[in-house]
Amino acid sequence: MQNLRIHWFQHVPFEGLGSIGPWLEQQGAQISRTAFWNGELPPSTESFDGLIIMGGPMSVHDETDHPWLRAEKEAIRQAIAHGKVVLGICLGAQLIAEVLGGEVTRNPEREIGWFPIERTPDAAAHPLGGVLPHHERVFHWHGETFSIPAGASLLSRSAACAHQAFAMGVRVLALQFHLETTEESAKAMTEHCAADLTPGSFVQTAAEITAPTPQFARINAAMARLLGSLPWRSSSR
Repeated sequence: MQNLRIHWFQHVPFEGLGSIGPWLEQQGAQISRTAFWNGELPPSTESFDGLIIMGGPMSVHDETDHPWLRAEKEAIRQAIAHGKVVLGICLGAQLIAEVLGGEVTRNPEREIGWFPIERTPDAAAHPLGGVLPHHERVFHWHGETFSIPAGASLLSRSAACAHQAFAMGVRVLALQFHLETTEESAKAMTEHCAADLTPGSFVQTAAEITAPTPQFARINAAMARLLGSLPWRSSSR
Protein backbone atom coordinates (compact mmCIF):
# COMPACT_ATOMS: atom_id res chain seq x y z
CA MET A 1 0.00 0.00 0.00
CA GLN A 2 3.03 2.23 -0.33
CA ASN A 3 2.05 5.65 -1.76
CA LEU A 4 -1.64 4.91 -1.26
CA ARG A 5 -3.38 8.18 -0.37
CA ILE A 6 -6.00 7.85 2.36
CA HIS A 7 -8.05 10.85 3.45
CA TRP A 8 -10.32 10.90 6.48
CA PHE A 9 -13.08 13.13 7.81
CA GLN A 10 -13.07 14.11 11.49
CA HIS A 11 -16.15 15.69 13.09
CA VAL A 12 -14.97 16.29 16.67
CA PRO A 13 -11.43 16.48 18.06
CA PHE A 14 -11.90 13.61 20.54
CA GLU A 15 -12.98 11.02 17.97
CA GLY A 16 -10.08 9.97 15.77
CA LEU A 17 -9.04 6.97 13.70
CA GLY A 18 -8.39 4.71 16.68
CA SER A 19 -6.68 1.51 15.57
CA ILE A 20 -7.12 2.47 11.89
CA GLY A 21 -4.31 5.04 12.13
CA PRO A 22 -1.52 2.63 13.14
CA TRP A 23 -2.72 0.10 10.55
CA LEU A 24 -2.50 2.67 7.74
CA GLU A 25 0.93 3.77 8.92
CA GLN A 26 2.16 0.16 8.89
CA GLN A 27 1.04 -0.12 5.27
CA GLY A 28 3.02 2.98 4.31
CA ALA A 29 -0.10 4.92 3.33
CA GLN A 30 -0.08 8.70 2.98
CA ILE A 31 -2.70 9.99 5.43
CA SER A 32 -4.49 13.34 5.26
CA ARG A 33 -7.46 14.74 7.17
CA THR A 34 -10.28 17.24 7.03
CA ALA A 35 -11.14 18.53 10.52
CA PHE A 36 -14.66 19.89 10.02
CA TRP A 37 -14.74 20.95 13.68
CA ASN A 38 -11.84 23.30 12.93
CA GLY A 39 -13.46 24.97 9.92
CA GLU A 40 -11.67 22.93 7.25
CA LEU A 41 -13.34 21.86 4.02
CA PRO A 42 -12.79 18.64 2.05
CA PRO A 43 -10.20 18.43 -0.73
CA SER A 44 -10.87 17.47 -4.32
CA THR A 45 -11.68 13.82 -4.98
CA GLU A 46 -8.57 13.52 -7.17
CA SER A 47 -6.31 14.10 -4.16
CA PHE A 48 -6.99 10.72 -2.47
CA ASP A 49 -7.50 7.05 -3.30
CA GLY A 50 -9.67 6.10 -0.34
CA LEU A 51 -11.93 7.97 2.10
CA ILE A 52 -12.67 7.11 5.73
CA ILE A 53 -15.52 8.93 7.49
CA MET A 54 -15.50 8.76 11.28
CA GLY A 55 -18.19 9.29 13.91
CA GLY A 56 -19.43 12.24 15.92
CA PRO A 57 -22.24 13.29 18.27
CA MET A 58 -24.14 15.31 15.66
CA SER A 59 -26.86 14.00 13.32
CA VAL A 60 -26.78 13.97 9.53
CA HIS A 61 -29.81 16.28 9.79
CA ASP A 62 -27.98 19.01 11.75
CA GLU A 63 -27.08 21.16 8.75
CA THR A 64 -28.34 24.33 10.45
CA ASP A 65 -25.95 23.91 13.37
CA HIS A 66 -23.20 22.37 11.22
CA PRO A 67 -23.48 23.81 7.69
CA TRP A 68 -20.27 22.00 6.65
CA LEU A 69 -22.37 18.82 6.52
CA ARG A 70 -23.58 19.92 3.08
CA ALA A 71 -20.03 20.07 1.74
CA GLU A 72 -19.20 16.77 3.41
CA LYS A 73 -22.17 14.99 1.86
CA GLU A 74 -21.24 16.29 -1.58
CA ALA A 75 -17.64 15.13 -1.07
CA ILE A 76 -18.85 11.65 -0.13
CA ARG A 77 -21.15 11.60 -3.14
CA GLN A 78 -18.27 12.53 -5.45
CA ALA A 79 -15.91 9.97 -3.90
CA ILE A 80 -18.44 7.18 -4.48
CA ALA A 81 -19.17 8.38 -8.02
CA HIS A 82 -15.44 8.33 -8.83
CA GLY A 83 -15.00 4.75 -7.67
CA LYS A 84 -13.03 5.44 -4.48
CA VAL A 85 -13.08 3.04 -1.56
CA VAL A 86 -15.32 4.75 1.01
CA LEU A 87 -15.58 3.46 4.59
CA GLY A 88 -17.98 5.08 7.04
CA ILE A 89 -18.22 4.39 10.77
CA CYS A 90 -21.21 5.37 12.95
CA LEU A 91 -22.06 8.94 11.81
CA GLY A 92 -19.92 8.19 8.76
CA ALA A 93 -22.12 5.20 7.94
CA GLN A 94 -25.26 7.30 8.33
CA LEU A 95 -23.84 9.94 5.99
CA ILE A 96 -23.12 7.27 3.36
CA ALA A 97 -26.64 5.90 3.76
CA GLU A 98 -28.23 9.32 3.21
CA VAL A 99 -25.99 10.12 0.23
CA LEU A 100 -27.04 6.82 -1.38
CA GLY A 101 -30.74 7.55 -0.90
CA GLY A 102 -31.34 5.88 2.46
CA GLU A 103 -33.08 7.45 5.43
CA VAL A 104 -31.51 8.20 8.81
CA THR A 105 -33.94 8.01 11.73
CA ARG A 106 -33.96 7.54 15.47
CA ASN A 107 -33.25 3.95 16.44
CA PRO A 108 -35.83 2.28 18.72
CA GLU A 109 -33.07 1.92 21.35
CA ARG A 110 -29.91 3.84 22.10
CA GLU A 111 -27.01 1.39 21.86
CA ILE A 112 -23.95 2.42 23.84
CA GLY A 113 -21.29 0.04 25.06
CA TRP A 114 -20.38 -3.58 24.35
CA PHE A 115 -23.13 -5.60 22.66
CA PRO A 116 -23.03 -8.48 20.17
CA ILE A 117 -23.63 -8.26 16.45
CA GLU A 118 -24.26 -11.09 14.02
CA ARG A 119 -23.85 -11.45 10.29
CA THR A 120 -27.00 -11.60 8.21
CA PRO A 121 -27.76 -14.51 5.84
CA ASP A 122 -26.93 -12.20 2.91
CA ALA A 123 -23.42 -11.59 4.27
CA ALA A 124 -22.18 -15.04 3.24
CA ALA A 125 -22.66 -14.18 -0.43
CA HIS A 126 -20.84 -10.85 -0.20
CA PRO A 127 -17.03 -10.54 -0.52
CA LEU A 128 -16.83 -8.35 2.59
CA GLY A 129 -19.52 -10.15 4.57
CA GLY A 130 -17.34 -13.07 5.56
CA VAL A 131 -14.69 -10.73 6.95
CA LEU A 132 -17.07 -9.06 9.42
CA PRO A 133 -17.40 -10.55 12.91
CA HIS A 134 -19.95 -13.38 12.96
CA HIS A 135 -21.08 -13.45 16.60
CA GLU A 136 -18.97 -10.94 18.48
CA ARG A 137 -19.34 -8.27 21.14
CA VAL A 138 -18.34 -4.99 19.55
CA PHE A 139 -18.39 -1.35 20.59
CA HIS A 140 -21.41 0.87 19.92
CA TRP A 141 -22.32 4.51 20.51
CA HIS A 142 -25.40 5.61 18.59
CA GLY A 143 -29.01 6.71 18.94
CA GLU A 144 -29.88 6.83 15.24
CA THR A 145 -29.93 4.25 12.49
CA PHE A 146 -30.19 4.06 8.70
CA SER A 147 -32.33 2.31 6.14
CA ILE A 148 -30.53 0.18 3.58
CA PRO A 149 -30.11 2.06 0.27
CA ALA A 150 -31.48 0.43 -2.87
CA GLY A 151 -28.94 -1.98 -4.32
CA ALA A 152 -26.93 -2.32 -1.10
CA SER A 153 -26.42 -5.52 0.90
CA LEU A 154 -27.28 -5.69 4.60
CA LEU A 155 -24.36 -7.46 6.30
CA SER A 156 -24.84 -7.19 10.09
CA ARG A 157 -27.53 -6.67 12.74
CA SER A 158 -27.92 -6.66 16.52
CA ALA A 159 -30.71 -7.11 19.05
CA ALA A 160 -31.02 -3.33 19.44
CA CYS A 161 -30.47 -2.30 15.82
CA ALA A 162 -31.64 -4.21 12.73
CA HIS A 163 -29.24 -2.40 10.39
CA GLN A 164 -25.66 -2.50 11.61
CA ALA A 165 -23.65 -2.69 8.37
CA PHE A 166 -24.18 -2.54 4.63
CA ALA A 167 -22.05 -2.53 1.51
CA MET A 168 -22.65 -1.08 -1.92
CA GLY A 169 -20.55 -3.30 -4.15
CA VAL A 170 -17.10 -3.88 -2.67
CA ARG A 171 -15.87 -0.27 -2.52
CA VAL A 172 -18.46 1.30 -0.22
CA LEU A 173 -18.86 -0.04 3.33
CA ALA A 174 -20.92 1.45 6.17
CA LEU A 175 -20.53 0.24 9.78
CA GLN A 176 -22.86 1.49 12.49
CA PHE A 177 -20.64 -0.13 15.14
CA HIS A 178 -17.01 0.58 16.03
CA LEU A 179 -14.20 -1.90 15.45
CA GLU A 180 -11.50 0.78 15.67
CA THR A 181 -12.15 1.79 19.29
CA THR A 182 -9.20 1.55 21.67
CA GLU A 183 -9.13 1.86 25.46
CA GLU A 184 -8.04 5.48 25.05
CA SER A 185 -10.76 6.41 22.55
CA ALA A 186 -13.49 4.70 24.61
CA LYS A 187 -12.40 6.69 27.65
CA ALA A 188 -12.47 9.93 25.63
CA MET A 189 -16.03 9.22 24.47
CA THR A 190 -17.26 8.55 28.01
CA GLU A 191 -15.72 11.85 29.11
CA HIS A 192 -16.97 14.02 26.24
CA CYS A 193 -20.37 12.35 25.74
CA ALA A 194 -21.21 11.56 29.36
CA ALA A 195 -24.71 13.03 28.94
CA ASP A 196 -25.58 10.10 26.65
CA LEU A 197 -25.05 7.59 29.45
CA THR A 198 -28.54 7.68 30.92
CA PRO A 199 -30.14 4.34 31.80
CA GLY A 200 -31.43 2.23 28.92
CA SER A 201 -31.82 -1.40 27.94
CA PHE A 202 -28.73 -1.18 25.74
CA VAL A 203 -26.73 1.50 27.54
CA GLN A 204 -23.78 0.57 29.73
CA THR A 205 -22.13 2.70 32.39
CA ALA A 206 -18.81 4.46 31.84
CA ALA A 207 -17.15 1.91 34.13
CA GLU A 208 -18.51 -1.00 32.09
CA ILE A 209 -17.47 0.63 28.82
CA THR A 210 -13.90 1.37 29.85
CA ALA A 211 -13.17 -1.70 31.99
CA PRO A 212 -9.99 -3.51 30.84
CA THR A 213 -10.96 -6.30 28.45
CA PRO A 214 -9.30 -8.32 25.68
CA GLN A 215 -12.29 -7.30 23.55
CA PHE A 216 -10.47 -4.12 22.50
CA ALA A 217 -7.73 -6.21 20.91
CA ARG A 218 -10.30 -8.51 19.29
CA ILE A 219 -12.26 -5.73 17.60
CA ASN A 220 -9.05 -3.97 16.51
CA ALA A 221 -7.89 -7.23 14.90
CA ALA A 222 -11.25 -7.49 13.14
CA MET A 223 -10.81 -3.91 11.91
CA ALA A 224 -7.38 -4.80 10.51
CA ARG A 225 -8.78 -7.81 8.65
CA LEU A 226 -11.55 -5.68 7.20
CA LEU A 227 -9.18 -2.91 6.11
CA GLY A 228 -6.97 -5.52 4.47
CA SER A 229 -9.94 -6.86 2.51
CA LEU A 230 -10.97 -3.54 0.96
CA PRO A 231 -9.79 -3.01 -2.64
CA TRP A 232 -7.80 0.17 -2.00
CA ARG A 233 -5.47 -0.46 -4.92
CA SER A 234 -8.29 -0.74 -7.43
CA SER A 235 -9.78 2.65 -6.55
CA SER A 236 -9.90 5.07 -9.45
CA ARG A 237 -7.55 8.04 -9.58
